Amino acid sequence: MKVLRWLIAWLAAVIVTAGLGSVVQTQLNIARIVELGTPVGIGERLETTLQDLAGFAPLWAIIVAAGLLVALLVAGALSRRWPGLTVPLHVLAGLAAPAVALLAMEAMMPVTVVAAARTWTGLILMSAPGALGGWLYVVLLQRQKGQNFHQAAQRNSSSQAGN
Repeated sequence: MKVLRWLIAWLAAVIVTAGLGSVVQTQLNIARIVELGTPVGIGERLETTLQDLAGFAPLWAIIVAAGLLVALLVAGALSRRWPGLTVPLHVLAGLAAPAVALLAMEAMMPVTVVAAARTWTGLILMSAPGALGGWLYVVLLQRQKGQNFHQAAQRNSSSQAGN
């Protein structure tokens, strides 16, 4: 049951991170088109966003899934050591996962695979949905365990104080 609980939380984090990342990627690319002087209407933005959710998001989800797997497991291990930092550690891990994946791909390939991440601003904006994914992950794990963060932190603090 514990593995299923973890898997559901991880999949939710991947879906949120990849879905929002896809939307960010689309809008950054459209912004570049607009900068070139080509007007893009709301209908075209919506249609392109939906196409990217169907086409780009699944590939991005695979990349994000691998990054979040490692990052969230590390955050979980660190949060056992520092239970009061559980939420910030998972948010930071979620933020870092897409950034590390994008930077690693850039280091291995002659071009940046995700055009929206060619600038530092784009890299940060493409990684930001990971913070929400990391937060969602830890919220779902805590809710599924039937506790909230405050209760978990109090229990962990009490047990550490007794040692």
